[in-house]
Amino acid sequence: MDLANRVKTLTPSSTLAITAKAKELKNQGHDVIGLGAGEPDFNTPQNILDAAEKAMRDGHTKYTPSGGLPALKEAIINKLEQDQQLEYSPEEIIVTNGAKHGLYTLFQVLLNPGDEVIIPAPYWVSYPEQVKLAQGMPVVVESKEANQFKITPEQLEQAITDKTKAVILNSPSNPTGVMYSEEELIAIGDICLKHDLLIVSDEIYEKLIYTDQQHVSIAQLSEPLKKQTIVINGVSKSHSMTGWRIGYAAGDSTIIKAMTGLASHSTSNPNSIAQYAALEAYSGSQDKVEEMRQAFQERLENLYQLITDIPGISCVKPKGAFYLFPNVREAVKANGFSNVDDWVAALLEEEKVALVPGSGFGAPENIRLSYAISLPQLEEAANRIKRFVQNHQ
Repeated sequence: MDLANRVKTLTPSSTLAITAKAKELKNQGHDVIGLGAGEPDFNTPQNILDAAEKAMRDGHTKYTPSGGLPALKEAIINKLEQDQQLEYSPEEIIVTNGAKHGLYTLFQVLLNPGDEVIIPAPYWVSYPEQVKLAQGMPVVVESKEANQFKITPEQLEQAITDKTKAVILNSPSNPTGVMYSEEELIAIGDICLKHDLLIVSDEIYEKLIYTDQQHVSIAQLSEPLKKQTIVINGVSKSHSMTGWRIGYAAGDSTIIKAMTGLASHSTSNPNSIAQYAALEAYSGSQDKVEEMRQAFQERLENLYQLITDIPGISCVKPKGAFYLFPNVREAVKANGFSNVDDWVAALLEEEKVALVPGSGFGAPENIRLSYAISLPQLEEAANRIKRFVQNHQ
């Protein structure tokens, strides 16, 4: 049977591919250190687990409204007001099956065939694929490492055509961990307002920041920018709830209504128990969120030093998320490999360290390392990478 054209153009996820290979080697008895994880290694905080158990025992096991529990919407509204000084009504919020589903649903209701979406590179692997699934055209704008992997207003302006409908911003970023400053967001926002572009602001890593620089949502900078922005967020990274699949979108009520209608015919509603868990995540104690942040910060400081000490590897120091995104061009060249993908494959085969090649993120000279594993494992992984580089010189 011939498959639909929309899926024939999809690029397989590089993160899933490397994870599958690492698991295969582990099953064969090898001591594999996986640095490909896109999720915290901590369990979901106990108060959230308790709230989920209570919801089950209280019988909250039925359908919910397609757009999410009213109480959870109110908790999200309170969170946005407290953290970003943003005011939304329940009609401007949809709870989704993870932030990824929020993005997917947004593009499905937003894009017509041929509509263009500007995506700064390096990018999260699913952005271009989701745009293509909505029959849109991803327009990749390559940021410069010298500019901390952030696109400039001039680059954005040059990429805009009469078919451009939206631009994606991800701050803190996956995979680079960099953040846009308020001044940079204002300059980008002015261009988006000038050209009437929707801003898709992916803020999923907002709680994982390791610098004095504060997270700023572009939506909070002015009322016109708020009207032009759809904020995407969720509990996956902040509260170590990746498997619970709860995210949300906040923005224009017309767009949110369309997303809710589509969700009603695709997923019915987000998982009911997970919604009660997310309600506790946003309403209850945030102490564990800070504990996780501090642990990630300690790992970042240690791993960054170890990786940048390896000959041929340089790295822009991230300010958030839980990834390093080193440039390994010189190491790859010195080691006699033709490209980073082959270098990563050989590293996994010889030293049993699983990394994600940067080609999947639109940056073929880089690799992504997750520090969402214990500090001793990170130190051992860095030692293995250093040994691999030295052995091939």
